[in-house]
Formats: sequence, C-alpha cells, structure tokens
Amino acid sequence: MNTAKHLSGAGPAEVSYDVVVLGSGAAGFAAAVSAACKGLTVLLVEKAATFGGTSAISGGAVWIHDSDQARAAGIQVPAERTRTYLKAVIGKGYRPELIDAFLARGREALAFLERHSELKYALRPLSPDYYPDLPGGTETGRALEIAEYDGRRLGARFQDLRRPPDGMLLFGGMMVNRADIQHFLGIKSSPKSLWHCLKVLARYGVDRLGHPRGTRLTVGNALIARLASTAFARGVELWLNARTESLLVEDGRVEGVLIEHAGQRLRVLARGGVVLACGGFAAGPQAAAYRPKTDAQHWSMSPETNVGDGLALAAAANAATGEDMAASFFWAPVSVLRKPDGSLERFPHLVTDRAKPGVIAVNRAGRRFVNESDSYHSFVEAMFADGGANAPCWLICDAEAMNRYGMGLARPKPVDNAALIEAGYLHRADSIAGLARRIGVDAAGLQQTLERYNADARQNLDREFGKGGNAYNRYMGDPLHQPNPCIAPLAKAPYYAIRVDTGDLGSARGLLTDARATVLDRAGQPIAGLYAVGNEMNSIMDGTYPGPGITLGPGLTFGYLAACDIAERLSGNTSHATPPGDEHVLRTAHLHH
Repeated sequence: MNTAKHLSGAGPAEVSYDVVVLGSGAAGFAAAVSAACKGLTVLLVEKAATFGGTSAISGGAVWIHDSDQARAAGIQVPAERTRTYLKAVIGKGYRPELIDAFLARGREALAFLERHSELKYALRPLSPDYYPDLPGGTETGRALEIAEYDGRRLGARFQDLRRPPDGMLLFGGMMVNRADIQHFLGIKSSPKSLWHCLKVLARYGVDRLGHPRGTRLTVGNALIARLASTAFARGVELWLNARTESLLVEDGRVEGVLIEHAGQRLRVLARGGVVLACGGFAAGPQAAAYRPKTDAQHWSMSPETNVGDGLALAAAANAATGEDMAASFFWAPVSVLRKPDGSLERFPHLVTDRAKPGVIAVNRAGRRFVNESDSYHSFVEAMFADGGANAPCWLICDAEAMNRYGMGLARPKPVDNAALIEAGYLHRADSIAGLARRIGVDAAGLQQTLERYNADARQNLDREFGKGGNAYNRYMGDPLHQPNPCIAPLAKAPYYAIRVDTGDLGSARGLLTDARATVLDRAGQPIAGLYAVGNEMNSIMDGTYPGPGITLGPGLTFGYLAACDIAERLSGNTSHATPPGDEHVLRTAHLHH
C-alpha cells in the first residue's frame, strides 16, 4: 500500500513507488509483474476505463528465439541464423544492439515470467515465419501460442478486462483461438472436432448464466488476464481512468509523473523509474502524417486512447523518436460494419479468410494485385503500392468458400448472414457481372480476372501471384484442401464481396531506446529514470513484420529488461520496503485500489 501527503498544505498530494508503469498492455504488464516479482512496489496507470490495451484484442502469440519450449521440442536454431533472417527482412533499419539484446534475453524474459507468474505458452507445432524462403527463415520454433485461461480467476477485475470486438466473438461473447476455429470448420467431418466444440459450447452456456460473456479466455485476452492475475496477487496497484499530465523531471532525471485520478491531482514519485507503455499513437490525429497517402479511409485497431501520450510526455525530456523507417505502423486490412445504432465495428482480416481456397482480392479495376495468402502487413503494403491504387479493395468469394469458411464478419454455414447484407457490409449477387455492378468495380476487368484465375486454380496454380506458394501461405490455407490449401476456383453462385480498407494494428514508430529499454535523448544519451516498451518503443523490427508475435515478443522482453535494470539500480542504494517516516508517505486507504 502506498501513501499520500500534501506538502505545506497546498498543491497536489504525493505518493511514492519504486516503479510507475504508464499503460496496461502486455509490455506494461510484463514490466510491472517483473518488477513486483523482484520485490519492488509498482503502480500501473491506465488512461482507459478497462485494462489490456491493444494486446487484449491481439492474437496473443509471441515470437521468441530459442525458447525453452523450442528446446524441449528438440529445436535449437543458432542465433546467427535468426540474425540472418532478421537482417534479410529488416534491411537498413537493422539495429544490432537491440536485436542482440532481444535474441540473447528473450528466452530468459519469457522463462522468468512463466516461472514467477501465471503466464504460460506452448510452441506452435507448425508456424512459419512470414517470409520463410528468406535466408534463416523457419517453419517452426519461434512462434509460441498463449494457453487459454479461466477469466473467473480475475474475480471482480474480470469486468475491467478489455472486451474483444463482437466480430472476434462467437454467439455474442465466446472467445475462440486458432485451434478452435479449425475444430469448428471440421465439426461435420471429425468426431474429435465435434466433441471439442460441444465442450466449448457447454462451458460458454454455463458462463452466460452468471457473466456478460464467456470466461474461457483465449489469445490476447488470456495473455493479459494471466499477467494481470499475477500483478494483482503481487500487490501491483492499477489505476483506471487516470490521466498523466506530465513527467516530473529534476536535473535531467525523470523522478515521477503528475497524474489526475479519482478527482485528485497527484505527484507520483518513482524511485526507480517511469516505464512508458502507453500503446503508441495509431489512434491519434498525427498518425495520418506518417501513412502513405490514399483517397481511401484508413482504420486502426488501436484503442481510441492510444493517441501518442507517451511520445508527448517524453518530448518534454528531449527524447528522440525513430525516423526514416520501413513503416511507421504494423499494417492490417480492415473491413467496417455500420451497425443500426450508427456505431462502427472494425474487423481485421488477419488469419480467417484471405488465404482460403475460393477467396481473392481485387481493386476497383477488378484486377488482382497481391498474393492474398501473404501476411496482413504485406497485403496492406500492396494496397498502398502504385500511389494507393489498390485502396480500397474487395475480398470476393463464391458460395462454396462462404459456406465453408465465411469471410470477414460473415460466418460459414449454417449461419444466416442476411443482416450483414442488409447493413451493406456483405454484398451478394447471382453472377460476377451483377456483383461487379453492386460493388462498383469494372465488370469486364473482374470477369477477365476470374477467367484467368479459375483456369489456373483448376490446375492448383496461381501463375500471377503465387498464392499458396510458400510454407506460410499454405499454413494459412485449409489443410484439408489439397494439393494447394489456398487455391480453388470461384465457380459456384451466389458470389460475395466485402470492401476492405487499409488499417493497422498499432504504431511502430516510437521512442529510441538502448538495450535496457532506457529512452535516449536527441544527443543519443540515456535519459535517467525513463524507459519505453511495447509500441511506445521504436520498433526493433523498424516497422517490418518478420513473423507472428514480433510486437508482443519484444514487448515482453524489454518490459522485463526495464524492470531488471530498475531493480539492479535500486538494490544498491534503496530498500524495496517503504521506510518508516518517509516524507512522501501518509497512508490513505482511498488511494489503494
């Protein structure tokens, strides 16, 4: 428990902690949990009304070199091979100091968090890097999947966990992961899948008797819930709806933050340091200046509170930010449903539809422009190409693909998608020409595209873009559809289309740091007492996207490294317990949450 005191009877109250973390995504929680497990007092500050940030609605996967899980599976990839791969993907933005720290200590960070918290990951048996054919690329060994979690273990805090968008839930509130999706797709053909789905549905039915949504948490919700459970058990305080006004800087050192919370302005002192983990600036008005220009709408999946607070706070300490990056954002194609009440629901097209057989993407001319089974980041890069000529684009499928896989927010058979058609999200027509008219693309161009694509697809080929041409492509397709899991003709009416705009999963451009996650000033010198992690930290991948989990993997790693650095510095000169009579300490129960 921490304390507050008014100095000289005026001004904001003061409270003191060893560590103050701003932001409650995975990187922020990793810093908070690691610090708490090392005996430090920690305050976690969240601007929003719920905790979890972008991480809570992410896939939850982490990309880690040489993890304990990989070693247990007999997979040991030399660090030099991983460096070779990252150099090939990142190019000129490769920063050896940061990559070396990530490769050398990522395994240590994950092992520490798994040993001291409820975090639990398993190796994906097959999960290729996004560019598996580049030197050093692999098909397995680097991507780890978060284990599901019982949200009831959060107790009353479960209601404060950020809820995923409706489009990521089934039946109004049931979470599913990649394995669940494959079981649901195979429910008719596999008794094992049928049994799995029945168990999941039964659990959800019981949940809804006493909860507003399912408590079986998967993907990013499971990641955050696992870290949060440990954080709360370790005494980490979490303030929601808390606005950070400024950093407290003395003689070039960051000493704490000025925060408005629960009707009070508080000087929150951080004896060891302040960790910025505010989630970046993708939802802020300045984001447009760092995106390629198109005539189309752009949608970010970042929470609306991710408006660049960390960058603004650090600017007052003369902090440096990344420049001349491969990309300032982690791209993802996004479709948008306008609901009857006027609200918008955004759906990121990451894993469920683009790579499946019988699905293609076309531009306004009715032409394909990309290998649809490439990564979501690469897909949007293709949308931005040629001056944004491919933004927006349209995902198109036939009845066979719709019935088997669904597309976007549209669900596969037997779900009735009539409401999505009525809302103008899903377009349906009995002919290709009719579909072209309905969505406003060139009918002749679309007809020629389908003729060319279907001729190849009947031979399980894609001569134009090579859909299904590498291990990652095939992994994203339908494993039950052979010989090419990504290719099938679009031949069965009716035909369907969904408009897709450019979007992002968050910002990659952030504060420059050293290998300890300490923020650097514009002269390249560390700013004492100030750290940046997650999307607040300039992407160590320079805005490229080498594989699944390359934001969360570094986020956990550098959150841990920031906590280690703080603990090491404090251990030499500061007791981790609050000393009696500390001038900043006056116990007030109303500040303990």
